[in-house]
Amino acid sequence: MITTAGVNRPDIYQEAPFIRACCMDRLNKVGLKYMNDIKKILLHTCCASCATYPVELLLSQNNEIILFFSNSNIFPETEYEKRLQSARHLSRELHLELIEDTYDHLSWLEHIKGLENEPERGRRCIKCFEYNLRRTALSAENLSIPCFTTTLTVSRHKPSRVIFEVGSHFPGFEPVDFKKNNGFSRSIELSRQYNLYRQNYCGCEFSMRNTS
Repeated sequence: MITTAGVNRPDIYQEAPFIRACCMDRLNKVGLKYMNDIKKILLHTCCASCATYPVELLLSQNNEIILFFSNSNIFPETEYEKRLQSARHLSRELHLELIEDTYDHLSWLEHIKGLENEPERGRRCIKCFEYNLRRTALSAENLSIPCFTTTLTVSRHKPSRVIFEVGSHFPGFEPVDFKKNNGFSRSIELSRQYNLYRQNYCGCEFSMRNTS
């Protein structure tokens, strides 16, 4: 079941004027242009911390953003709940709607079956991107939202070109490289400002091996 936490969205720049001030000089450097017309975007949110800079940047374009938390790769479920609570906190802080996808780790395990022993940034990760972006594409279609993108590209640990390749198979995908122009560093700065939870591994039980 997909659930949604709807909130009234005031003028975000009255609530947090630093968003526009800090962002306008970044737009062209990541291949984006400011638009006067509001564009609705479904933003796949891998975690609240990674979402901070993408939200800041996209809002500076005057876009309407809906957060989509779809991360069945995360293990254990207690960790999933921590990250979900953090995403809820960010949505409240920025007055953004958050849609919560169904958590189905068993389905995700079936999707990556046979790749459990792959190293990080290997084929298992590509299948993981595919799983979550497909869920996002289906949700965007069901909600009649014309386009979607993902916060995954803000991470310095994830190659944007691979994410773009996976996303290109889904209609409406917008390839935005959020790590450009120090996006990763900015996301850390903002996550501290909003007092967000920051995890120490990507998400699945296989990525936990790198933290031991």
